Order: sequence, then C-alpha cells, then structure tokens
Amino acid sequence: MSGKLNKIYLPILFAIVLIGGILLGKALNNKPQRNYAQLYSVGNKLDRIINYIENRYVDTISRSILEESAIPAILEELDPHSIYIPAKEMQSISEDLRGNFDGIGVVFNHQTDTSIIISVISGGPSDKIGVLAGDRIIKVNDSLIAGQNMPSNDVVGMLKGKKGTKVKVSLERKNVPDLIEVEIIRGEIPLYSVDVSYMIEKNIGYIKINRFAETTSREFIRGVKKLKDEGLQKLVLDLRGNTGGVMGAATNIADQFLEAEKLIVYTQGKASPKREYFSTSRDLCKDIEVVVLIDEFAASASEILAGAIQDNDRGTIIGRRSFGKGLVQEQQPLTDGSVIRLTIARYYTPTGRSIQKPYSDDKNEYYNDLNERYLNGEFSEADSIHLSDSLQYVTPEGNIVYGGGGIMPDIFVPLDTAGYSKYYAEAVRKGVLYNFAFEYVDNNRSILNQYNDAYAINDYLESINIFGQFADYAEKNGVPKSTKGFTFSKHLVNTRLKANIARNIIDNDGFYPIIKEVDTTLKTAIEYFKKK
Repeated sequence: MSGKLNKIYLPILFAIVLIGGILLGKALNNKPQRNYAQLYSVGNKLDRIINYIENRYVDTISRSILEESAIPAILEELDPHSIYIPAKEMQSISEDLRGNFDGIGVVFNHQTDTSIIISVISGGPSDKIGVLAGDRIIKVNDSLIAGQNMPSNDVVGMLKGKKGTKVKVSLERKNVPDLIEVEIIRGEIPLYSVDVSYMIEKNIGYIKINRFAETTSREFIRGVKKLKDEGLQKLVLDLRGNTGGVMGAATNIADQFLEAEKLIVYTQGKASPKREYFSTSRDLCKDIEVVVLIDEFAASASEILAGAIQDNDRGTIIGRRSFGKGLVQEQQPLTDGSVIRLTIARYYTPTGRSIQKPYSDDKNEYYNDLNERYLNGEFSEADSIHLSDSLQYVTPEGNIVYGGGGIMPDIFVPLDTAGYSKYYAEAVRKGVLYNFAFEYVDNNRSILNQYNDAYAINDYLESINIFGQFADYAEKNGVPKSTKGFTFSKHLVNTRLKANIARNIIDNDGFYPIIKEVDTTLKTAIEYFKKK
C-alpha cells in the first residue's frame, strides 16, 4: 500500500516544492538583495561598481560624473604624464598643436572693463575690413560687453567661431564720434610657434621657438631662408621655456642640420618596439653653425632637438639643464570627444640617453623637482649638479654627455638676477610695469606708429626719458621711488619697459631686439660665436 501512496503523493510533493522554489525566487528578486548580484556578475569590475552606485545610491547621480572622476584617478596611478583630457578642453589643446584656430584675427587686452585691441593679425579677417589697433570692442552681436566685468575668456568665446560664419562687432575709435559697426567673416587664424627671426649681428641670426606644432618646421624654414638672405652664417636657436608639442616638428628641424642617416632620436617601450628616426640630409642649415639655448622649462620635443644636436656633435648647448620629460604618449580618442594620453614608450637620444628624469609614486615630489633644483643651487652653480660616471655617454667625436634626466648644457649659464630688487619685484607684482607700457602705447599710438623697427622705437623712448615717466606713474600706483633697489634696478626696468612698449607696436619684432640687452644667456651665445 505504501508503494502505491509513494507513486501518488511523491510527484505532487515534488511539484509543490518546485512551485514554492519559483515563488520564493520571485519574492527574493523583489527585495534589495537582487542588486548585490551586480557586484558579482561577470564583466568589468569598474562598470559593475558604477552600475551598483547608479542604481542604489541614496540620491540621483550622473553616471558620466562618476566616470569623469574615476578615469583621472586610474591614470594617476601611472606615470606623471599619462593623462585624461575632457572633451571641453580638447579644442584649445588641438588648436595649439595644429597651429591655427577659427576667429576674427585680433589680439586684445581685457585688463579694464573694456576690451582694447592691441594688434590685428596681418591678412586676417579683421585686417581686411579695416579694424585697427587701439579700437575698443563695445558690442558683439548686439550684446554689450564694455563695462560689464565680463571674463576675457567669455569675450574670446563670442568672437571665435566656425570658419565662414559671421559676427557683428561694434567698435569705438579715438576721434571718431560714433560707433563703427563691422561684420566680420571668421577665418582660419595662424598660431605662430616661431616668435621671431632676426639678425643680431652681421652674420649671427636668432630664432625663438615657443612650442612645437604642426606648422613649426615650416615657420622655422621660412625664418632661416629670410636670415640667409641677410647674411646668416651662425644661428642662435632659442628653446628656453618651450615645453614641447609635436615630436615630428622637432625631428624635422633637427633634419635641417644633420647629414643623411644620422640618428635623431629613438623610442622604445614594453609594447612598443624600438623605433628609430634618422636624418635625410635636407641641407638647409648644413653650413650654419648653431647654438641651442635651453633652460629648466625646455622639455619633451625641445629636449629631442637639443639632444640630437648635442649627440651628433653638430652644435653647442648653452644654458641650464632642461626639464627631463622623455615619455611618449599615445593619444586615444573616446566617443564623447575626450582623450586619454597614455605613456607607451620612452625617448632616447642618439647616444642612448633617456631624457626622462626619475619619478616615483609621489607625484608631488616630481612636480616639485624644479623648486628643489633651485633650492639646491643648480640654477646658480654648475658644480651643484652631481652626476655619477655611470651616467656618462660618449658622442662620435669623443665628447662626454650626461644622462639622468634632461639635457645637460655644454656651457652653463646661471639664472641671471642682476637688477632684481624689491623695486623691480613690486613693479612686476603690482602690474605697473605692464600697465604703464600698455597705457602709454594706447595714448601715443599715432606717434609710435611712425617707427617701424625696434631700434628706432628704443631710441625715441630714450630721448623722452620714458623711465622717468614710468617712475612717476609707479609712485602714484603704489611703488614709490624710495622703494629699495630703485637705482639698482633702473637698467632692467627701463629695458623691459621699452621692450613691452615696442611689442605693443610691432609685436615680437619689437620685443626681442630690445630685451636682448638684459639676456645673459643670449649674450653668452653671441660671445661664444665671436670667439670661435
């Protein structure tokens, strides 16, 4: 009998257990515990955590905000130069590397409540319709900007725009009673990376490169050709303050100086096989002697160029040890326009030196390196740089060069503090030196526009005792003549003052020929050439 009962009731009991299990599973799935499964499911751990937070956090939170915070934190665990660039920052960075942007082609000062045009880019959209230096921007597209305490970046944003689009600008011009209304068609505006190219002496030329962009080598070649027509035989190539940029621009410029098949630089990393970059003997500068100026802010592409010149015994490096940035970044665009720049290799100079200075997990220590170098006396004494024999490398001609991070100069020039005093520091800190130069030009533009070169402007300013006028202005603005160092700093202040005024009239062609009078490193290079 019991066997018959088992046959009847066991299937019923099994069905009840099965149904109960299903109902229990549904009940459990309706409780909070179901969300914990997200943390243990198959897939990316970071995605699972963000999913969990997004679903279970007490308040509504944006997933994109969590991701924007998480990505930089991950890259922070790597080297100092692997970075995440949000989409909103990529446009300006791309413009710098590309060497141009779309806009109206003016440079303006927004120090007061009014934007005053300092210079108009020759051949640009504003130049073509008659916009002049000294014009005040009052309105943009009928929106009043003068007297509105508007940030300068907001004004720039209103003036910039896609090439071919129009912007209406209302200008105030001295001695013109009514506003001048102009409609400007935006165009492609160059961002020059070569600040200036001019002849310092009869056969010595000077070229200053502020960064390496896609257009830099073309700008450099134009500059060299111009100077050759003026008798160039020796060149001072100034890379001080140049933090780098496009590597190809640096290798292309190195190529102008080297014979064919000379190694310029090579890169190598764990997942990046060794890649060598050789010269092709372009010959533009084959007969030109070269000195390269570097300092503690010269980095990356600047160090590649300086290293190629030094390691191939092609020229002399003058200044102070460079920054030491020798890591290669690969740029990976993301779908929202943001970018990850991940370090994938290291740069090595032709003798095998790694440009990259040491770094540890302590990023603050890395970023504070320049301050430590200053405190240790490296900027004032060459002997303060202690390098072991293990860091020595030998060039083809038997010259000793040093690794360990950065490029060591062949001729050391200490940081120049001649003329530095409390008076000079206060004049700079309070902005009176810059402000006076700007206001003087704004009030005397018609006179200054008669002079078309730096030396003529310099002589005119000397003839009217511009320093005396500045000293009176500075006293009224919180920097009295009784401030310690007034007489000691006169030459430095006077030179910088005249250079800034000249820059506001004829841009860098006015600034650099005057400022060289207080540039010790440049003077050292000139003397080096004269003694050869």
